[in-house]
Amino acid sequence: MLRTAVGGAAAVTAGAWALDTPDAAAVPRRRPRPATPHEALRELTAGNRRWQVLRERHPHETRAVRDALVSGQHPFAVVLGCIDSRVPPELVFDQGLGDLITVRSAGEVLDEAVLGSVAYGVLELDIPLVVVLGHQACGAVTAAVHADETGATLPAHIRFVADQIKPVIDHSLEGAARVDAAITAQIRLVRARLAAEPDLSARIATGRLGVVGARYELTSQAVHLIR
Repeated sequence: MLRTAVGGAAAVTAGAWALDTPDAAAVPRRRPRPATPHEALRELTAGNRRWQVLRERHPHETRAVRDALVSGQHPFAVVLGCIDSRVPPELVFDQGLGDLITVRSAGEVLDEAVLGSVAYGVLELDIPLVVVLGHQACGAVTAAVHADETGATLPAHIRFVADQIKPVIDHSLEGAARVDAAITAQIRLVRARLAAEPDLSARIATGRLGVVGARYELTSQAVHLIR
């Protein structure tokens, strides 16, 4: 999935990172936390492979871990995903309590609350990787494409989501191909917007942060990078 992409993705560079959250040392670790964008991608890749073959470990769910996490957290990735009930990041990547910061909005649409949530994970928790995770058969993108094609009126808050997705619709395509292409284009757009945020781009430039786009296929349960 993500293994080969780090070297070629413009938004991902390797580098060390140092946790400066005072309570994090109180959380015992049975394995080293990924410390660079490359390492974080590798960990997510391994977890998704376990998920695909039904060999999930469901790590970090014991009573001892739950008690320890009261004192602090040390997640290694932010996953910005869709709200779809079929794509929970902790399950798709086979991660547990304290491993991921998950931010979810329909179609991965950005607003100030979403941007602030992602920034919190990166700037306050010193997380080295942000993944924009779209997925096959996204209902939000399908609704946006349908509204664009038919002129259908959507409820106010849903219309906001559709309006944010509308710029990525490729009118040279038709039917299911148009929806599928828009799903991938939306991932690319959101990834680019995040990577361009000044506070995040500064960390990317120094190798402390990677921002990548990825897509989950419902039919195979596989996650693959979107270039």
